[in-house]
Formats: sequence, C-alpha cells, structure tokens
Amino acid sequence: MSAVDEKSLMEMARQERADLAAFLATLTPVEWMAPSLCDKWSVKDVVAHMVSYEDLGFVGLIKRFLKGRIVRANEVGVEEFSPMTPEDLLGFLNNHLQPRGLTAGFGGMIALVDGTIHHQDIRRALGRPRVVPVDRLERILPLVPSNPRLGAGKRIRGLRLRATDADWTHGSGPEVVGPGEALLMAMTGRRVAVDELTGAGQPTLAGRF
Repeated sequence: MSAVDEKSLMEMARQERADLAAFLATLTPVEWMAPSLCDKWSVKDVVAHMVSYEDLGFVGLIKRFLKGRIVRANEVGVEEFSPMTPEDLLGFLNNHLQPRGLTAGFGGMIALVDGTIHHQDIRRALGRPRVVPVDRLERILPLVPSNPRLGAGKRIRGLRLRATDADWTHGSGPEVVGPGEALLMAMTGRRVAVDELTGAGQPTLAGRF
C-alpha cells in the first residue's frame, strides 16, 4: 500500500489543520493583519473564513446563504467572526482540528482541499514557504480539476499538467510543468504561482488570468 492510500482524507485534513495552527501560533499581530493572497482578505480574515462553517447546521447554512445571497456567503462568515481576536481564532481552530459540519463533507475532502489552499494563501503572502507533504498533494491534486467551485476546469482546459515532485498528471495538450503546490495554486486562481511553472502550455495558462 502506498503512502497515499494509508491515510484517509479526514486524517490528512486534521494533520493539515494542526500544521496550520502550529504556524499561526508563531505569527506576530502585524502578520495576522497582513494581506493574504485572497483578494481583500487579511491573514485573520482567511482563518475566520476557514473556521466559519464548522458549527453551522443546515438551518444556519441556509440563513448564511440567504444573507449573503449565496455569492457572498463566505464574506458573511468572515464578518460574523470578525469580532474574534487572533488568539480567539487560534483557540477555535485548535478546538476544531477534526473537521465537522460542512467542512467534513465528502469524507473530509472539503476541509483538506480548502485548508491546504488557504494555508498556502497565508504562507505565500507572508513569504514563509513550506513543503506540502507529498501524500497530501497526491490526494488533493486529482480532486481539483473537476471541482466547479474552484474554477480550475476553465483555466486548464486543453492543457496537460505534470507535477515534478509528485506522482500526478492531468489532461492532454501543451504541457504545464512544475511543483505540485504551484500547480495547485495556479489551478485555483492564484496568479503568482503561474510564474513558477514552465512548459509549452504555460503562456496559455498565464493568459487565462
């Protein structure tokens, strides 16, 4: 059995959250308020977004969607958690390392994919890189292209993506090559990661941003 098969999505999601919590504990107050890669969101806002769905039941979720007219549901969640301090948010995250509620959906897939992407949104913006564990990358990368919520399909249409540090390829056409983490971030709309990729298809991908 490969390392990719040994752990469930839920186990990986918990590990990813634990890694994020350990990193957040090292941040200064200035870093918490610094911009992230998510447009108009600070690091604190991203953390608030990540935990804002944890304790929502079905009724609470519907109310949030109605209040945000669906498209602004994420912003509504951030606004609801905005009174919390960084220490409050970190404590909340540490008490929710095991995903539950909406983020536990699809066996922990939502928490793992969103958690890894947003972890990188924070680290990249702060200039604090890390190496994403390869077993997590190899579970996450195949889940992204067909997920309509992430918008990857239209960005990578007609291209072949190949990770240089993980066992993953996708699609056909001119090739886009690079680290799995950079491919993940580019697929999900982070323009900064495109410059870290190479191959005949890279200019096509860059032109879609």
